[in-house]
Amino acid sequence: MFRRIIAMAMLVSFIALSTSGVMMFIIEMPSFTLRMHPVHRMFGIVMTAAAMAHITLNFRSIKTHLRFTSAIVAVSLLTAFLVVLYGAAWNNIVPPDLATQMDEAAAKAESLER
Repeated sequence: MFRRIIAMAMLVSFIALSTSGVMMFIIEMPSFTLRMHPVHRMFGIVMTAAAMAHITLNFRSIKTHLRFTSAIVAVSLLTAFLVVLYGAAWNNIVPPDLATQMDEAAAKAESLER
């Protein structure tokens, strides 16, 4: 029963994250991103919790998969890509005055939701 709940949480959170992420990618407007942010953030938390439970429940199978070179190559390439993207994002400096305006606008938008 617990595995079914985890599987459904993974499914719904994947759908929520993928659809909100694709919409934010296609509709490149900060106002739209601010509107989608609560959905994306909350289901990101659900997905993280479900993924941790999934990994814990299936750790033996994951270790078996990692015996294959193709799996190791895939994990290595995806991890390297993730590190490169994090590095690019970290080095994409937003001017302080613009960052302050954006943070204030986001805080104001989030306070209107509650």
